[in-house]
Amino acid sequence: MRNRTGDHSWTGDYRRNGAPYRLWPWFGALGLALLLLAGCGAAPTLRTPTAPATPTITATPTLKVLQTAINLGTAVNYDALVNDAEYRALIQRYFTTTVPENEMKFDAIEPQQGTFDFAKADAIVRFAQENHIAVRGHVLVANGQLPDWLKNGSFTRDQAMAILKNHIETVVGHYRGQVISWDVINEAFLDGPWALRNNFWMRAIGPDYISLAFIWAHEADPQAVLYYNDYSAEEMNGKSSAIYALLKNLRAQNIPVGGVGLEAHLTLAYHPNPTSVAANMARFAALGLEVAITEMDVQIYQGSGTQAQRLQEQARYYGDIASACHHTPACKTFVIWGFTDKYSWIYDYWKHADAPLPFDASYAPKPAWQALLDTFLK
Repeated sequence: MRNRTGDHSWTGDYRRNGAPYRLWPWFGALGLALLLLAGCGAAPTLRTPTAPATPTITATPTLKVLQTAINLGTAVNYDALVNDAEYRALIQRYFTTTVPENEMKFDAIEPQQGTFDFAKADAIVRFAQENHIAVRGHVLVANGQLPDWLKNGSFTRDQAMAILKNHIETVVGHYRGQVISWDVINEAFLDGPWALRNNFWMRAIGPDYISLAFIWAHEADPQAVLYYNDYSAEEMNGKSSAIYALLKNLRAQNIPVGGVGLEAHLTLAYHPNPTSVAANMARFAALGLEVAITEMDVQIYQGSGTQAQRLQEQARYYGDIASACHHTPACKTFVIWGFTDKYSWIYDYWKHADAPLPFDASYAPKPAWQALLDTFLK
């Protein structure tokens, strides 16, 4: 695991007259400018075999053995982790960072108001700890995957603030010292015109929900690095510029944001320019932020040519994004959103067949995996 460096102990004054600093007047002006410019209970026991099934990739160099400078991570599917020995074995062998795919999201962890179910998330964290793997927390405040009691409820602003504060304090406090970083705010911007989404939290609290969430998360675990996370912001574009402006303002106000996550959910029809990706990472780094690729996968169904040709093109995408991260000192972590096609979220969400990840459904490595090895093991 790559050691975290830098001081994230934020001592600046982010309150005015005892109240949280309000961002709305500033952000309204910015938005206009941008428009013009463009389960309680015992945790289940993981059935880790004493002699896990031998993966089909034993001849491939292991990243963990060679200790790359980047934390190579994967999102973890809970059911696969519990039931699939080969799935566990590959995580143990190759990855230095894990991210619970769904088990730390609001609807999973607080299914009823004030009732928290940590069982599945605890199992993933325990597996990681037993195998000396770091854990990233995902996610505290998002647009979707909210429980019915919350999204269908009627709350005053103060009530909504109390709910969010209690949720963040409880979840982050539960994992204090066990989770190295949190995706605090997830996908807060529209794709265009790059304004803040009119989501539940925006309607209930207003744009202050962003700064408040970072403040509360920092108070619950001052050592965790706190991230803003979003998609389609890998390169220099309107969305990444809006995110940059927001984070620059938060940093100026000493709001404890410490990193930016670039998801990199790509298709063969969307290939961010590698030079632009590197420049984008550099400008976030210049703000004093860590940078991470947080959710990478590459769908191939829109590509042309044979399956083999599509997989080679997919490998180029993985290699280009990995290279941008590898050559950016502030890029600490590179996370694939799952590692095997067997358990990709793509099928259920997008309703089409695909092969978006570096290992196929039989755990055979694809050219994309070799592209990552070629980049990170230089």
